[in-house]
Amino acid sequence: MTDNATTPVRFIGLDIHKHYFVATGINAQQEVVLGPQRVPNSRMQAFIQKRLTPYDALVIEMTTNTWEVHDLLVGHVHSVTVAHPPHVALIARAQVKTDKKDSLVLAQLLAAGLLPGVWIPPQEVRDLRALIAQRWKMITLRSVAKNRLHNVLHRHQWLPPEEGKLFSPDTRDWWVALPVSPAEASNIECDLATLDFADQQAKRIEAAIQQLAAEEERLPLLVQVPGISLITGMTILAAIGEIERFPSAKKLVGYAGLGARVSQSGTHYRTGRITKAGRKDLRHAMVEVARSASNTHPRWQAELERLEPRIGRKKAVVAIARKLLVAVWHILTHQQADRFASDWRVAAGLHLLAYKIGVRRLPEQSAKHFVRNQLDRLGIGADLTHVPWGTKQVKLPPSRLQTSEEGLPN
Repeated sequence: MTDNATTPVRFIGLDIHKHYFVATGINAQQEVVLGPQRVPNSRMQAFIQKRLTPYDALVIEMTTNTWEVHDLLVGHVHSVTVAHPPHVALIARAQVKTDKKDSLVLAQLLAAGLLPGVWIPPQEVRDLRALIAQRWKMITLRSVAKNRLHNVLHRHQWLPPEEGKLFSPDTRDWWVALPVSPAEASNIECDLATLDFADQQAKRIEAAIQQLAAEEERLPLLVQVPGISLITGMTILAAIGEIERFPSAKKLVGYAGLGARVSQSGTHYRTGRITKAGRKDLRHAMVEVARSASNTHPRWQAELERLEPRIGRKKAVVAIARKLLVAVWHILTHQQADRFASDWRVAAGLHLLAYKIGVRRLPEQSAKHFVRNQLDRLGIGADLTHVPWGTKQVKLPPSRLQTSEEGLPN
């Protein structure tokens, strides 16, 4: 929500559609003083100049072109509130639903102070979110094509040529030579072409994300959390935006939809499944992180073993995802090392991150200098002299921190 120091006189609801929008304005006494007026989107700039004033408070629902409309309005009106559709329950449950009534209800709720606004992300966050979403579409497209090809083998009860390399370039001739009908052969070729397209686009998008990751100072902080890689880290940062807008870890957990449902009335109190009322991308990223952490990190392996017999594996992974998100909030808020972080594991994660980003993209430093600088930034690993890299041990530059008396494992 954007805001000026003046007091609004009119409250205007904009019901925006693909080709037009409907505007209805009321005053503080809930009297209609503007519209309802239907305006083509091509005339929006003229409508703003002619009909709106610095004393108008506007509200728009989240839709495809919300941010573009928001940016057009800012500077011309008192304030712009962007409403999340599920929060406008009166519109969703209305028996008679028209564009005019929708815009009027938006204006009435805004005037009554009953409409919370969503956070307006800056342009760089919007761009990163768009890249993350586009990559996810390519991953989904690739998965659908692979599933269709798997179905071909399942229908004919054929065995793949070599396990683990079913979709590698070496097997393309095998796929094309399968003894199937012409129609099915055409579908197979289309699916193979879809795989090539999705892979190519995903690599292009990931290159753009890597470039942004090289400039993102918060990403090395997140890598110390087990299971967080370059892509998941950037997904988390894109979804969160500014960590300062979450006053507590509980708020961030709720934003991700990882908090439990609560039913409380009188002496009755009951909790249920997670709400899933929040950013799906953040929730999915944290569950993916939790799966990785529970498979590779001793602490989270032990946590999974503790929770799984009681609540089942899926719920245990979700519980771990919630705990890891709490750790993310503390790390980003306080800009410090995770209390459960292992120095050599963090160093190994940072070294891998340097190569995932691309060493040439790092600002005038090698991978080992990147690792040392980030360890010093976190205040850990002063005694660490080497970082494991496959079967090798990469020697690190000396730390700028004062060496502690206790040695740490190399």
